[in-house]
Amino acid sequence: MTRFTRLPSSALRLTGPDRLDFVQGQMTAHIKAAPTPGMVPACFLNVRGQIEQFARVYRREDDVYLHLDDLSGSGEQAALLAARLKKYIIFDQVEVQDVSGVLSSLHLWPEPLAGGLDGWNPQGADVQSFELGGPDSGQAVLLVGRVNRSGRAGLDVHYLKKHETELLDALHLKFQEAPQAELEAARIAAGVSDVVRDGWQGSLPQEVGQDASVSYRKGCYVGQEIMARLEARGNARHALTLLSGHDIPAHSEIRHGERLVGQTGGSTGDLSLSKLRKDLPEGAALRVGDAEAKVLVGASTDAADAPSPA
Repeated sequence: MTRFTRLPSSALRLTGPDRLDFVQGQMTAHIKAAPTPGMVPACFLNVRGQIEQFARVYRREDDVYLHLDDLSGSGEQAALLAARLKKYIIFDQVEVQDVSGVLSSLHLWPEPLAGGLDGWNPQGADVQSFELGGPDSGQAVLLVGRVNRSGRAGLDVHYLKKHETELLDALHLKFQEAPQAELEAARIAAGVSDVVRDGWQGSLPQEVGQDASVSYRKGCYVGQEIMARLEARGNARHALTLLSGHDIPAHSEIRHGERLVGQTGGSTGDLSLSKLRKDLPEGAALRVGDAEAKVLVGASTDAADAPSPA
């Protein structure tokens, strides 16, 4: 059964003739190779190759839209990224606009079949823009992209806040609304990495299941040298892992004996997505605070996001 969950989010809109070249030089993904409309998941790194922020970047005819998960829904993530981008604007003809106050997002999980979301074509492109109810319906205009947030491809739906009541009324006729905690539990159980919710800022993308957000074939960007070294040597020390146990705390240190070996991300209590050293012996006894934990399985990357084209 398809459900929908409202997503605490913030957003930026980039306009101007240099918008594609500019954002291409700021992030790990290859937005210029994406179709129009199209989307790539992307990290924004520091000079050490560590993640500062993560966004899903939509290429559209007249602008670039950056959707950022934002736990508080306060617009904090967009404000931070906007400040970073503006530091790099010198002669570029690009405008960075924070549109968090006028846009909202929700997630349909999994993707509904034909007829599930009026206007969406399940056999069509991964990113589509249409009027709810079909062409010329006069209803809310939606930007929709395939995204994996629960282990199966679903749909991120972006819309103007002023159309929220209209959209929710239509969705409630067909789908059940689920709380964020339910979607979060499904994400963790499926091993789907989330930079913001897992708290992976300060990590290398390859350590925390964000491999699909990195293109090794595009031009220069902040942190690219580190990404190139990792591609050549393949020597990231940590990997995304799913731990099992009882009452595992989120965002906590993982220890093997007295040795610090990793960090938990999101947790359901019994399961936790974790960044864990690769050199641990098989079956190593781990502790997270007062909780015992064991490696359940290597977790997945967010493979159902539109991949970063090479």
